Amino acid sequence: MQRDSSGGGDVTPGTPSPTHGGRLRHRKRSSEVISDVNKTNGANLLLNDQNKYKSMLVRTYSSLWMMAGFVFLIYMGHLYIWAMVVVIQIFMAKELFNLLRKANEDRQLPGFRMLNWHFFFTAMLFTYGRFLSRQLVNTVTSDKLLYKLVNGLIKYQMFICYFLYIAGFVWFIVTLKKKAYKYQFSQYAWTHMILLMVFAQSSFTVANIYDGIFWFLLPASLIAINDVAAYFFGFFFGRTPLIKLSPKKTWEGFIGASVTTMLSAFVLANFMGHFQWLTCPRKDLSTGWLHCDPGPMFTPESYNLPGWMPQWFPWREVAIMPVQWHALALGLFASIIAPFGGFFASGFKRAFKFKDFGDSIPGHGGFTDRMDCQMVMAVFAYIYYQSFVMIQDLSVETILEQVIGFDVFIRQFQFTCMINTILFNADTKESHCRGAA
Repeated sequence: MQRDSSGGGDVTPGTPSPTHGGRLRHRKRSSEVISDVNKTNGANLLLNDQNKYKSMLVRTYSSLWMMAGFVFLIYMGHLYIWAMVVVIQIFMAKELFNLLRKANEDRQLPGFRMLNWHFFFTAMLFTYGRFLSRQLVNTVTSDKLLYKLVNGLIKYQMFICYFLYIAGFVWFIVTLKKKAYKYQFSQYAWTHMILLMVFAQSSFTVANIYDGIFWFLLPASLIAINDVAAYFFGFFFGRTPLIKLSPKKTWEGFIGASVTTMLSAFVLANFMGHFQWLTCPRKDLSTGWLHCDPGPMFTPESYNLPGWMPQWFPWREVAIMPVQWHALALGLFASIIAPFGGFFASGFKRAFKFKDFGDSIPGHGGFTDRMDCQMVMAVFAYIYYQSFVMIQDLSVETILEQVIGFDVFIRQFQFTCMINTILFNADTKESHCRGAA
């Protein structure tokens, strides 16, 4: 019985070869399949478009919850903000420690992961001990025993931290295991890189907090505003890719976010500058209310508007705080330079072929994904404050030390002149000494 060749069955010897016809039918089926695939792709594009809006909604909800928690911690004060920074650092370290770990090797090295956290808490003790030693002493001055204990810890802090680091170093050498040398040394180097990234940058955040919450809150807010503005401008107007490391970043989003950040910096600095809770520095680790002289940096100055302003404009002069001009510098850095921290993180993720550092925050990824630009900004804010904003504290003690030091210098100079006169009988030098005295 002869079967139809199109059905793929057996063919009798007298039947012509179906090769040519088979090819034609194959091409026809291919075109039909392609058209079906195109329809499927179109459906997928619509699906992706729906997911795009769904992702934006999830991200918006997460952002609102984070903002609410952040505002609550700002209200609670300096110590609670510092605790928030420490918690974020722990989550960042956890995400980065888990990034390049291999389960097979870890099972063969029991206790090896504890070494990472040993180095982490040693670095935390060293970093915050340096920044907060004065605040800690000011907090415990009422208790003499506790004051002596704290003074001792501060005095020997570097030795304690060095001893802990050496203990971890010896621990690492002792736990080296054959056939795992490469993995262990790579993890040792990766741990130190994490400590450099997490502490060498974000520890400046704590210094900014105690110089005044203003110098922590404004830079952090500008990064958040820049990120949100770039997301929405790119979402609705983005057409031109900005950088290959981040295909979703566009020039439209970058420029729109830059303008928004600069305007926000100028306005937010004026708003925050009216609250002593934000502008006063904290000299101890207490949580009480703050009162201080705002100083010239937060005292509004009147500026006359130019004559070309229209007559219907209601104001002829405006009051601007000097800190608002400094805020523009922070806004410029937040919109132009700080995003490169995000580009660095994107390149790192692409190098190791993963999407996010973690999944702790719905719609945002991990804490490291949110803090990449913040760490860069915190360092700049600290350096800018120390270089251009901070007023030298000429206290009575400092002035007395300078006067006493100058008096000692004069006496040493007179003594030297007297010795020269006795030894060399130099009348000219003696006259110079009398003139100097």
